Amino acid sequence: MSRAGSEERSGWLFVLPFTISMALFFVYAIVRTACYSFTDFDLFKGPGFVGLSNYTALVSDELFLIALRNTIGFSLIVTTVQSMLALALAVLVNHAVRARGLIQTVFYLPSIMSSTAMTLIFLWLFQRDGFMTATVSVVLAYRGHILLFFMGLVALQGALVLNARRRYEGISILDPFFLLVAAFGALTLVVTCAFAGLLPVFDNDLLITWLNTQQHFLFMPVTLWSVALMNVFTTVPTLMLLFLAGLQSIPNALYDASEIDGANAFQRFRHITVPALRPVTFAVVTMGVIGTLQMFDQVAILGDAAPLASRVTLAYYIYENAFPAGASSRIGVASAAALVLGILTIAVVYVQKSVGVKERAD
Repeated sequence: MSRAGSEERSGWLFVLPFTISMALFFVYAIVRTACYSFTDFDLFKGPGFVGLSNYTALVSDELFLIALRNTIGFSLIVTTVQSMLALALAVLVNHAVRARGLIQTVFYLPSIMSSTAMTLIFLWLFQRDGFMTATVSVVLAYRGHILLFFMGLVALQGALVLNARRRYEGISILDPFFLLVAAFGALTLVVTCAFAGLLPVFDNDLLITWLNTQQHFLFMPVTLWSVALMNVFTTVPTLMLLFLAGLQSIPNALYDASEIDGANAFQRFRHITVPALRPVTFAVVTMGVIGTLQMFDQVAILGDAAPLASRVTLAYYIYENAFPAGASSRIGVASAAALVLGILTIAVVYVQKSVGVKERAD
């Protein structure tokens, strides 16, 4: 046998275990699911062919439509936020000169914790009288004070810097001395207005229900916003490491040359960092889309802490039909919903690849 034939045979032997696992756990599973989607199989009696009845049942099922809307909204929000935060953290860590290893470890800790443990912790944080409720309630109750403080801070800082630039050159808009003076002045303004009765007082009855509610914010239930926050917290560290590896592979000579040409930090980031990170960004966004569309475990652990319509996703809808509590299984409906989820995932990834982030760097 020629050397080329021997190498080809060795290559097939190496990929054989993966090929077998793909055939058993993916190809066979997809074909079997597709077959069951046209039947009324319920795990106890033999499957009977029902045609497109399961698919028409999905279209007329309000819970399925809610799950579809929740899944798309959750995926869009979480993928966008976690990708941007991961890139920002990667840039921050990459510029850290001292204790870079410690910073990476601290940022990565949420990713190595158990998803179940993190969900239980967040359940405690989002209780009616929990930490998040107390924090956000205080922010909302004192929103007038906070808004006045930041408006005063910006106005005073701008006035101080503009006045200083008349006599001195090179004064930064974020000069720390002027920033401290402006903060003290803004705080004095807030205290004065509060004592004068010009600002609303704290409302002790202002409480936010994160979990056990059917309220919506924008186009997603409030309950899923809390799950989205938890998902971002646990996923961003892993994505940060991918961005960090991409940042460290960009030659420093490109930044040095652009700095000599007079490019500022934002211009270097826009014209060097972002184009060079396109392959990594494509991978991060693709992983985020797939993971968020198939999100299940956090919703399942919530259980009765939240109404079903406020937390249901397509993955959980499939589980609820396959293994309902106190009712017979509807494997046919679950299989049809699973195929819809699979097609939706492929379609979104394809659209993202075609019109979103490109695979190749400039």
